[in-house]
Amino acid sequence: MSWDLTSVDETVDSTRHSAHTSGSETASEQGRLCAVFPREMTITLDLGAERTVLGRAPDDLSTPPIHHPTVSRAHFVLEWNAELGTHVGQDLGSRNGSWIDGAPAGSGWHPLHPGSVLRIGDVILVYEGGHTLAQPDAARVSRQAVPGEALSVRRLRAQLARAAPDISPALIIGETGTGKEQIARELHALSGRKGELVAINCATFGEQLIESQLFGHVKGAFTGAATDQEGLFRAAAGGSLFLDEIGEMPLALQPKLLRAIQEREIRAVGSTRTERVDVRIIAATHQDLAAKARGGQFRQDLYARLALWELHVPPVRTRRADILTWLYHMLDQWAEERGADPAELTLSASAAETLVLAGWPENLRGLSRLVHELASSRPRGAIRAEHLPAWVNAPVPGAQPRPTFAP
Repeated sequence: MSWDLTSVDETVDSTRHSAHTSGSETASEQGRLCAVFPREMTITLDLGAERTVLGRAPDDLSTPPIHHPTVSRAHFVLEWNAELGTHVGQDLGSRNGSWIDGAPAGSGWHPLHPGSVLRIGDVILVYEGGHTLAQPDAARVSRQAVPGEALSVRRLRAQLARAAPDISPALIIGETGTGKEQIARELHALSGRKGELVAINCATFGEQLIESQLFGHVKGAFTGAATDQEGLFRAAAGGSLFLDEIGEMPLALQPKLLRAIQEREIRAVGSTRTERVDVRIIAATHQDLAAKARGGQFRQDLYARLALWELHVPPVRTRRADILTWLYHMLDQWAEERGADPAELTLSASAAETLVLAGWPENLRGLSRLVHELASSRPRGAIRAEHLPAWVNAPVPGAQPRPTFAP
């Protein structure tokens, strides 16, 4: 699964603005607002403790104006609330209203939370909490492997860059469809290791077969073992071995895997001889391995060894600042793959807001599915929220509901 967003990311970066900091990234920042709709609006406001007014003509000259006909001169104000540890905001009696996470922001102050979607008129912004400190190491990481500009993605790129050159195992944790395999490939690409990246899905083999696949076997080791087989540890010598769905590794085999990681030596099935191997282990799972270890369903010592580098891939629903950028670029890719003209797609503010607020249980695969449906139907006119497929608003199993606040 791969989506090339490099050109889009570079375009967004080149037109980014900031409030109060003149474009610099400083530790005084406590959050930021990223404009995600309309498409041509690429303002990013870095927020500190100062009062910030959003509008066409804000009273603070350091805050860039939001030039849009549906935005009032002074539309919405934000302040830092130290007690809540987040920014709070309120509408300033605007002509076209304000909404937070799809609910009207009436009178009074409303807290913003990481991922909150603020709509003022027909302009949509995403709030992200935390500092936006520069991460110079992250520049080494391919934007195709780890696309997006959400703060959580920037931090992931920085962590990936630090983990890549180390020989220690790395554990990639993320929901299905978040791009864990791409991150494994990037870890290997940046590692400097000269060998191959060899992959195996631990969920597709039984205990005996996966042991043979990993460690190899000698002729006659079991019924059907007609010849010697080297196994994937040997195939990955000098490189990396990617153990996908590591949570499905049979318990009985886990001590042997742990020994291979700790001692850097393996023994083929049916053999009495051990062999030294130089392999970096990269594992991935969509499961909570820590919880499985506590429950006795996964070895605690193996989990601790695998998680020396633990990289959490955020789901799409927590990377809202990137959703529409992905959507537009995937549309262009869809057309390019079919030799067609780029799809003309116009979103209304209501449709854009719905997409940014959606749960996306299938993550990037869900976005790809939506792109296929929209591009295939070639809709005319602006797409409104009611025109979107019903599954877009499907609840996410196990996800926490968004907090709501009374006006």
